[in-house]
Amino acid sequence: MSALLDVKDLRVSFGGKEVVKGINFSINAGEKLALVGESGSGKSVTALSLLRLALNAEISGHAIFDGRNTLSLSEQELEGLRGDDIAMIFQEPMTALNPLMTIGRQIAEIIELKKGASPQEAHKRAIELLIEVGIAEPERRAENFPHQLSGGQRQRAMIAMALSCSPKLLLADEPTTALDVTLRLQILDLIGELQKTRNMAVLLITHDLNLVRKFADRIAVMERGHVVEQGSVSDVLSSPQHAYTQRLLASKPVRDVLLANADAAPMIQADKLRITYPKPLGGFKGWFKKGEFIAVHEASLNLRQGQTLGIIGESGSGKSTMALALLGLLPAASMQGQVFYERKRPVAGINTAGVATENIASMKFDTSLRQSLQVVFQDPYSSLSPRMTVEEIVGEGLRIHEPLLDAAQRQVRVLSALNEVGLDETQFPNLLLRYPHEFSGGQRQRIAIARALIVNPQTIILDEPTSALDVTIQQQVLQLLQKLQRERGLSYLIITHDVDVIRAMAHEVLVMKDGLVVEQGSVDAVLNAPQQHYTQLLVAAAD
Repeated sequence: MSALLDVKDLRVSFGGKEVVKGINFSINAGEKLALVGESGSGKSVTALSLLRLALNAEISGHAIFDGRNTLSLSEQELEGLRGDDIAMIFQEPMTALNPLMTIGRQIAEIIELKKGASPQEAHKRAIELLIEVGIAEPERRAENFPHQLSGGQRQRAMIAMALSCSPKLLLADEPTTALDVTLRLQILDLIGELQKTRNMAVLLITHDLNLVRKFADRIAVMERGHVVEQGSVSDVLSSPQHAYTQRLLASKPVRDVLLANADAAPMIQADKLRITYPKPLGGFKGWFKKGEFIAVHEASLNLRQGQTLGIIGESGSGKSTMALALLGLLPAASMQGQVFYERKRPVAGINTAGVATENIASMKFDTSLRQSLQVVFQDPYSSLSPRMTVEEIVGEGLRIHEPLLDAAQRQVRVLSALNEVGLDETQFPNLLLRYPHEFSGGQRQRIAIARALIVNPQTIILDEPTSALDVTIQQQVLQLLQKLQRERGLSYLIITHDVDVIRAMAHEVLVMKDGLVVEQGSVDAVLNAPQQHYTQLLVAAAD
C-alpha cells in the first residue's frame, strides 16, 4: 500500500544553517504518527515545511502527498492543498486565532473561501462543526471572540477550523501543550475520535511521551534535525535503541527529598484565606453596585521549614491567585483571613488577637520579610528583563537588601549564586555581561533561581517553575531545586498542574478546584489513595 505522505531527504535551512538534516518518514491513510523531540529538534519546522509555511526557509527534498511533491508546487496549487487536503492545528490557539473576529465567523470564512458556500450555509456548517468538537451552547459560542473562551474551548474551535474542509491529513503541532492535564486527554480523545470517523491521518508533534503512548500508532524521534529512531509506539517505547530516546524516557521527575519533620517550625501559615474580586452585575442592579467573584474560598495551609507544600489544580482553580496573595502582590484583591510568616504577622497596626474574617488586603511587608520570602515565576523569558545583563538581574536583590556591599563584593556574590545553580564563566564566557535571550529556557530558569537565592531566603514560592521546559530540562531543574533544599534547608511552596512534579517534590499536597481546597494531606495519602473524584481524575490523567 502506498503512503498518503512520503517524506524523503527533507532538508530545511535558515540563512545557510541547516536545522532539518535529510529526514525520512511516511504516513498511511488513517494512521497516527507522532513526531517527538525537545525544543530545537526541528519537529515543528518539519511540519510547517510540508506546506511551505516556514518563513524564509530554504527547503529541499521530497514530500509526496497523493502523488504530488508539495515542496515543488506553485503557490496557487498550495493554496488549493492547504486546508482542503492538509490542515494544521497550531500550538497556541490564542495567537493563532484572530482576536477581532468571532469564532463562528472565522470558521465560516474558511468554508466560504474553500467550498464556495453562502454566508448562511457557512454559518450553519460552522455551528455543526462546533457541535462535532464538543463545544456546549454552540450558537452562543459562535458569537464569542477568542478571549471569551477557555483554553480548551479555543483549542476545540481550532480543531473545528482545521476540519472544516474534511482534510485527509491533520498536522497537530503541540495541540495540548498550553492545556491542563485533564484537558489534554480530552482534546487528544477528541482528535482520536474524529480521526476514526473521518479515516483521517494525523501527524502529532509533541514532546510528551505520555500522550504519545495513549494516542499514536507509530513514532519518529527527532534530535537536532535528525530522525534518530522510528517504529511502532509499543516497540520504541518498550525497548528504545537510540541513546536520545532512552534519555527522553528516563526524564520522568525522580523523588530525592529528605523525610518530612512534623516538628519543623512553620514558615507560612494561612487560615481561612478568602480572596475576592469585584465583578459587574447585569441589568438595573449593575448601575448601583458590583457583584463579587470568589477566587479562593477560605483556604488554609501550613508550610514547614525545609519542606515542600504542593498546590495542584487546573487553570482557574485559584492556586496562582493564592500564591500571589501570600506574596502580597494582589493590591486590587479583597482578602480576608489570617496569614503568618515564620509565626509573625506581616501587617502593621492590626489586632494581634486576630479574627478569621479580618481583612488582610493592607498587608505591609517589611524589607526583611521580602528578603526571607522569594519567588520563581513560570516563564523565565517573560520574568527576566530583556534590557538587563545577568549580573544586573541576579545582583538586583543585593542592591536593595544589602546596600552596603560595593560593586566588587556584589559581583563575587553574583558569581557564587550562578555557580550554585550550575552556570559559570567556563561554560559561558562573559557570563555576567550576557542578556537573557542568549540562554536556553532551562538556563534562564537557573538564572531566575539564582536571583531568588542570592538574598539567602528561607522560603521560595515556585509558580509552575518547569511547565515551560522540555522533559529533560525539567528533570534537571527539579534535581537542582531538591539539592538546594537539602543543602540550605529551604521551604518551597510549589504551584503546578503536573502530578509528576508533585510526586517528586512535595511532602504535603493541597488540591484546588474552582477556588476550593477539595483535598489535602501527605503526598503519599493524597496521590496514592485520593478520596475526591477530582483528585482521582488528576492522578488518572497523569498515569
